[in-house]
Amino acid sequence: MVLVRAKGTPGKGAGPGGEAWSIVTKGVKSGRIFINWIDEPPVGPHASIQIYLNRQSQGRGIGRIAYRLASEDSQYPTIFAHMRKSNEPSKRAAQAAGYQDATPPDYTQHLMRWDRQQSL
Repeated sequence: MVLVRAKGTPGKGAGPGGEAWSIVTKGVKSGRIFINWIDEPPVGPHASIQIYLNRQSQGRGIGRIAYRLASEDSQYPTIFAHMRKSNEPSKRAAQAAGYQDATPPDYTQHLMRWDRQQSL
């Protein structure tokens, strides 16, 4: 599996500070992963990563690798991942890539944090 830098689209890595990659597995596009610079509570201004895998690519460990590779390839030393509390597979994938749970009390989503220094 490899990440290929891609041109982002609006809201998906194309804005100021945005980054985007296509996820390619055995020569086939498996999905996209991108980082947006956002200003949202509870963190304030920060890099926020999102991943979308094709259905046939889910549950195969691809997300774990993609989270890690995109985070390491990114310009940002700290990246946050916001995900629905019901999205346990994405939470496990982020944790396997070095993201730590940073969810504040009473926050309605999972909030995961990756720090370059801790992942080295």
